[in-house]
Amino acid sequence: MTNKIYPELNLPPAPLRIQSCGEGVVKVFDFLRKKYVALTPEEWVRQHFTSHLVNTLGYPAGLMANEVPLTLNGTQRRCDTVVYDRNATPLMIIEYKAPSVIITQETFNQIARYNLVLKVRYLIVSNGLNHYCCEINYDPPGYKFIENIPLYDNLTTINIK
Repeated sequence: MTNKIYPELNLPPAPLRIQSCGEGVVKVFDFLRKKYVALTPEEWVRQHFTSHLVNTLGYPAGLMANEVPLTLNGTQRRCDTVVYDRNATPLMIIEYKAPSVIITQETFNQIARYNLVLKVRYLIVSNGLNHYCCEINYDPPGYKFIENIPLYDNLTTINIK
């Protein structure tokens, strides 16, 4: 099934399995969750982005998860994607927005709040057209934007004391 719904993204084409379920319902197979999910604009970005991480940048699919629950200030939230290191320690949080959504400071605030819980080394925000990657330093505290998303083998973990 070819895409006639969503725009071309600033990501390599992804081998998506899309099915029409009738009455305007379209689903895509999420290879990380191993099930079909509603194909929304945000999901369009997520599926292309995770495919890029696995197929281009060497991220092991078995060390990635979509829709990861966490509790923040007593409220249940979900991280769009979490990447883990080989010891199953969270390493990266990725937040997706629809291609029509402009990435703002509030988007970064959202992912930074999730990081209060997970304390990862890398934060990525993408609307499929623009991608922003930050590397977090905890001692001394700070962050820096990285021009390109690193290969999985170039990611480093942090030791928080």
